[in-house]
Amino acid sequence: MRDALLGLPVRERDWVVVGARPEDLLARGFRPVGKDFPVFLHPETQEEYALARTERKSGRGYHGFVVHAAPDVTLEQDLARRDLTINAIAKAPDGTLVDPFGGLRDLRRRLLRHVSLAFVEDPVRLLRVARFAARFAPLGFTIAPETRALMGGMVANGEVDALVPERVWAETEKALACERPSVYFRVLRECGALGRILPELDRLFGVPQRLTYHPEVDCGVHTLWVVDRAAALTPALPVRFAALVHDLGKARTDPAAWPRHHGHERLGLAPLRALTARLRVPKAHAELGALVVRHHGQALRARELRPSRLLELLTRLDALRRPQRLDDFLLACQADYQGRPGYEGRPYAPAAYLRGALKAALAVQGRDLAAEGYRGAALGEALRRRRLAALAAFKRS
Repeated sequence: MRDALLGLPVRERDWVVVGARPEDLLARGFRPVGKDFPVFLHPETQEEYALARTERKSGRGYHGFVVHAAPDVTLEQDLARRDLTINAIAKAPDGTLVDPFGGLRDLRRRLLRHVSLAFVEDPVRLLRVARFAARFAPLGFTIAPETRALMGGMVANGEVDALVPERVWAETEKALACERPSVYFRVLRECGALGRILPELDRLFGVPQRLTYHPEVDCGVHTLWVVDRAAALTPALPVRFAALVHDLGKARTDPAAWPRHHGHERLGLAPLRALTARLRVPKAHAELGALVVRHHGQALRARELRPSRLLELLTRLDALRRPQRLDDFLLACQADYQGRPGYEGRPYAPAAYLRGALKAALAVQGRDLAAEGYRGAALGEALRRRRLAALAAFKRS
């Protein structure tokens, strides 16, 4: 209902069934799918229909609930358990809007506000509010001060620590798909949750960089600029993730050397591995993230690389077998370069240079050398030598 009222595309509908029992839906051919509460799939449309229910907190985390679904549960009672008022609006069969908690008013005010104090019972709601803030930021939505206060309390009392990695990643990935993903991470940091669920990212805030290259100075602020720039460049989530994690190593360099961060590319691999393992990040995201963490500095200095180092970089990126990998890598690197005040429109020159280098290297193919009689190790060495020669000629041109 919320998206329809905002004039946005409606991708799915949330049906609530009042005055019925599970047996009633089963008799009509609905198929049960809910584990924690009664949810059924419509026999024809396959849309989800949930029995109206109430919930009572019985433990920590988002599994600590006793669910009551029965014919006597009203629609208003069901809506009362929702997280935000804008998500607690229903449309009756006759078209009448049911809005017991002022969701329409908050839509007009562009306000994300909790329905009741039961909000604090489910730590996933903290993540969801941050994600909604990111999704609706282009429409001018903000979080109500009283809701922000509740979110801070959930962190202070340890409720946020009950979040499991799968749910953290699920909400984070959805946030990365937003137009302004930075809002998600900023909201989590403001309520104190970022340091608990993404400490590798949180540690970047307060770490200085050289003003000459980074007008924004702060590494954490730069990272948020970069992830938003990546979102503007591509819908590809692995690229957006790589942009998010590209500078994790700057929190691990020697503070005595700040604002310089010599070796931060190498130092960023350990926190990246910890983050991706803990949240069970998809392999494609983790692999591209590692390449961008390790080599984004090299890419920026591509014109300075000798042919041997240039070939080594293309090989490590696996670009000789998977040219698309180079394109994804360069998009994340472009976001890094342009993700700072005043740089958004500047061309990222290394992209054209590295694509040219890849084209030159790929002009030398193993099958051509095999036709000349090369075999085994000799073929590999000949391929390497000729590609180095091709890259040397490319650099001269």
